[in-house]
Amino acid sequence: MATAATDRTAAPEPAPHVLVVPYPAQGHTIPLLDLATLLASRGGVRLTVVATPATAPLLAAHGDAVGELVLPFPSHPAFPAGVESAKGLSPALFGALIVAYAGLRAPLGDWALERSGGPDRVAAILSDFFCGWRQPLAAELGVSRIAFSPSAVYGTAVLHSLFRRMPQCEDSDDESPIGFPDLPGAPAYPWRQLTLLYRTYRDGDEVSEGVRRNFLWNLEASSFVSNTFRRLEERYLAAPLADLGFRRVRAIGPLAPDAADAASGRGGETAVSAADLCAWLDGFADDDGSVVYISFGSMAVLQPPHAAALAAALERTGVPFVWAVGTAAPLPEGFEERVAAAAATAGRRRGKGRVVRGWAPQVAALRHRAVGWFVTHCGWNSVLEASAAGVPMLTWPMTADQFVNTRLLVEEAGAAVPVSWGGIQAAPEAEEVARVLEAAAGGQCAHVAARAKELVEEAAATVSDGGASRQELDELVRELRELGSEPKE
Repeated sequence: MATAATDRTAAPEPAPHVLVVPYPAQGHTIPLLDLATLLASRGGVRLTVVATPATAPLLAAHGDAVGELVLPFPSHPAFPAGVESAKGLSPALFGALIVAYAGLRAPLGDWALERSGGPDRVAAILSDFFCGWRQPLAAELGVSRIAFSPSAVYGTAVLHSLFRRMPQCEDSDDESPIGFPDLPGAPAYPWRQLTLLYRTYRDGDEVSEGVRRNFLWNLEASSFVSNTFRRLEERYLAAPLADLGFRRVRAIGPLAPDAADAASGRGGETAVSAADLCAWLDGFADDDGSVVYISFGSMAVLQPPHAAALAAALERTGVPFVWAVGTAAPLPEGFEERVAAAAATAGRRRGKGRVVRGWAPQVAALRHRAVGWFVTHCGWNSVLEASAAGVPMLTWPMTADQFVNTRLLVEEAGAAVPVSWGGIQAAPEAEEVARVLEAAAGGQCAHVAARAKELVEEAAATVSDGGASRQELDELVRELRELGSEPKE
């Protein structure tokens, strides 16, 4: 007869519990949620995503794959009350948002400590690199922290290099070159092309010091996970980088939906449905690749001179276009009315342009056969979505990591043509923008378009079964599974 001990069946050990902490900006939250969904689909780990009331709706597109923990947005004297994300935020307040959001450390720490002795114990923290304050929290809990980069490895390294080395601008000259000696090729950038987060640093200022501390904490993380792929950034993935604390970087991108999910609401509610926009684009079926899609992202607001130059160039060239202008772009007086009148007069199949006010279904648009070029600020999400769709880019960087991304695309990948290097400070002439549009539409940049087609094949291969990015993802899952759910001795 079996003993009681042998009759007793041990309860299965719960899967390791991973706390996922996005940063409240569309370009940061969306790819980290995509990654969380992928991790959940592999099984063997449980994930809880931290959100505030304003960002929680973005989790709806990810169904029941992950749990959610909604906490009140913390208040801070340097940050305006009632604002919870970077959407539409002045660039001057980006640093204050990083510091204000760090106020979640105490309530999140209390939540995690309450569960530290049981099956829901947090086994690891996966957080955005703008949430470096998760590093001391991870140390307090005795768990690993993995830093998520929604940017290129190159751009991430440049950003951390600045706060690690603290290079200075000579003689207050905006064109003064700032070098990055520890990166492959030792690149240099004019001071004006560096992120405003660094250029506005003030020694002893609470926000400035908080931002710097954020990035230095990232260099203590166990590893980085980056939304990129090896064939695009082989040069920066070949060996550990000093500017990233010599930490391992897992390239698991591009984190873009496949064709079947291109019309999903992963970015929130859109101003126009994917079906409606694609139906309009179907009117160009006889001229594939003729439409230029234009977007400067969810955070950038074009200055009036930039918007005027682009609008004038579009009217001058007559290039078919879709312009996702956001809600606050200062378009020239009468431009939208003229665009709408032309479409109404000529009919959908002949209407040359369409203006979308608000969030647009960008992935669906880029995957449409009528779209042949993408005028972009070179935010990294947009870069990867274009790469995954095989659409060549007309680059117009404004700030942040966008100049670094542009250099990578134009000079190394060969999948883009620059429109302007002036950034926020200097708008190009309408004639120059028109020249670039005409060259792209007229087939003079065929070699760039061909390289974009090669890039889409490389992007598809890396996220397919057995591809480099999928291998990195599966290794990450195995690493998380091995953490276990019992407290460490």
